[in-house]
Amino acid sequence: MSTWGGPVDVTLTGGRVVTPDGVLEQGWVAVRDGLIAAVGEGAAPDGPTTDVNGGWLVPGFVDIHCHGGGGEAFTSADPARVIKAANAHRRHGTTTLIASLVSRPVPELADQVKALTELVRDGVVAGIHLEGPFLSAARCGAHDPAILRPPERGAIDTLLDAGGGAVRMITIAPELEHGVDAVRHLVDNDVLAAIGHTDATEAQIRPAVEAGATVATHLFNGMRPLHHREPGPIGALLDDERVTVELICDLVHLHPTAVRLAARHAGVRRTVLVTDAIAAAGVGDGVYDVGGLEVRVVDGVPTLAGGASLAGSTLTMDAAFRNAVASCGLTIEEAVHATATRPAHLLGLAGRTGELRAGLAADLVVLDTELKPREVMSRGAWVKD
Repeated sequence: MSTWGGPVDVTLTGGRVVTPDGVLEQGWVAVRDGLIAAVGEGAAPDGPTTDVNGGWLVPGFVDIHCHGGGGEAFTSADPARVIKAANAHRRHGTTTLIASLVSRPVPELADQVKALTELVRDGVVAGIHLEGPFLSAARCGAHDPAILRPPERGAIDTLLDAGGGAVRMITIAPELEHGVDAVRHLVDNDVLAAIGHTDATEAQIRPAVEAGATVATHLFNGMRPLHHREPGPIGALLDDERVTVELICDLVHLHPTAVRLAARHAGVRRTVLVTDAIAAAGVGDGVYDVGGLEVRVVDGVPTLAGGASLAGSTLTMDAAFRNAVASCGLTIEEAVHATATRPAHLLGLAGRTGELRAGLAADLVVLDTELKPREVMSRGAWVKD
């Protein structure tokens, strides 16, 4: 993890602090030994202080769906390249990150999982998300359809065993053979079961949710469209209070109205913004490899070479935050919930990060008045530019 000089003991003053109970207009956050020691308003406690000059103080972002950044993908077996990808997002305020892997043959995917487990233990990434290969060929997007397969228990166990507890979420199309049984098996193993890249009808989605599926992988994208006579996965997942919905808020995958409608219906308890970023995030246009497929990025938009299918994004969470507020009508507090508080709860990290309150890790972002990151702190240490 790239930080500058190790943890600092300082009180950040002069900012608008977004807390679980609301915004402190003249707030302060005291950081001691890598933790938030106290949060308050008015006169700051004794000790060294740093004035954030009217900026917003928000929790560090938590991204539960990200494939890479900084020119690197999480599929790499080289720890230095994975760290580079994580750092590219950390500089944009993402202090907690799940490494997402795309569809590959199970043995190859198991090797990728094994390569990431040490970095999960070291805290570079907070876990692993497998987006495939248990997906619908009809809605595969930027996944190689030749690799896709039903979620048999043996294949799932191979991947879970490879991670030794590091795999936190697996996306499944529940209409596939063994789909609902696979959801139950994941839940029994304390792994989040997500529904995505699915051509299921609403009637096929309901049993998977009853079996314990609790996440909609990038709602709207990679799914049978919403229809007034067949709501499909979008209607079923958005309307079920047990399901948290991911939204890619780059204003390319989703129109602002779609983001607003989904976020208003799901509410702060069920809305999570994600990047679905590929290696191109933070780098720029060019040609990239995503799961063995050639992807071209033009004007910041990745698509499969020779086609129009979107292939992830070049989004960072600070941009998702700004888009949500400036273009989609979310309040600052709602955006904080969607980029930090709710995803931390979903991952079982609510007692460690995701909010600005005493006792949690000092993971925070100082945003300027245009909601652009001015400084990022991870576990009490300032992050390098």
